[in-house]
Amino acid sequence: MSEQARLGAYFDAATASPLHPAAREALIASLADGWADPSRLYTQARRARGLLDAARAATAEVLGVRPAELTFTGSGTAAAHLAVLGGLAGRRRAGRVFVHSAIEHSAVLHAGEDHVSAGGEAVSVPVDRLGRLDEQAWRTAVGADGVALAALIAASHEVGTLQPVARAAEVCAAHGVPLLVDAAVVAGRMPLPTGWSMLTASARKWGGPPGVGVLAVRTGTRFDPPQSAHWSQPERAAGHGPGAPDLPAIVAAAAALRAVSNEAAAEAARQSALVDRIRERVLATIPDVEVVGDPVDRAPHLVTFSCLYVDGESLLRELDRRGYAVSSGSSCTSSTLEPSHVLVAMGALSHGNIRISLHREATGDHVDRFLADLPGIVARLREEAGVTGL
Repeated sequence: MSEQARLGAYFDAATASPLHPAAREALIASLADGWADPSRLYTQARRARGLLDAARAATAEVLGVRPAELTFTGSGTAAAHLAVLGGLAGRRRAGRVFVHSAIEHSAVLHAGEDHVSAGGEAVSVPVDRLGRLDEQAWRTAVGADGVALAALIAASHEVGTLQPVARAAEVCAAHGVPLLVDAAVVAGRMPLPTGWSMLTASARKWGGPPGVGVLAVRTGTRFDPPQSAHWSQPERAAGHGPGAPDLPAIVAAAAALRAVSNEAAAEAARQSALVDRIRERVLATIPDVEVVGDPVDRAPHLVTFSCLYVDGESLLRELDRRGYAVSSGSSCTSSTLEPSHVLVAMGALSHGNIRISLHREATGDHVDRFLADLPGIVARLREEAGVTGL
């Protein structure tokens, strides 16, 4: 069975993309020299350290940072948690207020909750119906007294709407507040936003292996990682998080990022056209459906829509039975199928929602088959629920 056939209609790249061929090759090749501890001084360790340094330099080049500003972590979630708590701790003398958008990833929001539990304050800035930041509310929040850190996601994990990061960063700079940007949705797919002080991303979303996140901290940004991280200065200097790094995975992540960045423009055009097709056909063929997010100013590979009178869990199971892997509920808490905090913040339908996110192996045939099957699936679920003809 081919890899494409095995994957079937996999439409959940916003959670994890299939391993890029460049990552697979790099992973296998690095197993020979990537097993040793790169912090030691003997020959095998020096080979491992060479691999780590090369991966760090390659990743930094794509992200537009210095290698010394980049750290590999155990996941994108770990990177976000470290960034929030480390950024707040580094600025404790400036204040204890953490400003963030209402649509941040759960890792950022949970770190904010930890900060509040420790006596800090968090201020959530609303978004509009398209899922875009309320810039006036942002200016007010960031300009208040005691703000230590601000966080704005580059593009929503749920609906793909791009955020005005550059303008938000100008507001932060005017008030001397560092800006943290979660770039997981756009890294490797689009040019990164500018003006940030800290940036996080996740390798599994760009076709790297799971278990690798990246944290970039610009030189001059005050950053003091929490003591609970058990993160030593030698580990930080070497460019990896606490404990021994998963070096083959890091090497594979760097190889995948370089490869997808080279393919980004062509893939963005192809996937954006497929997303446009999904948006148009869903609205044309399914009654009582809401396609959410900005139709133009968005990530190229992602679209979310909500079907009225349909249970999200039932829809997810039926689509899976037909061979379609999609997300429903919050992308951050999909195991519980809780209503998406992003959709709630937008004032959109938060039940019966489907998120489609494409990857390099998702084809037009996959999309067309999905679009042909979906109207019948939704109609049958509505009929079973006794809500037809309303």
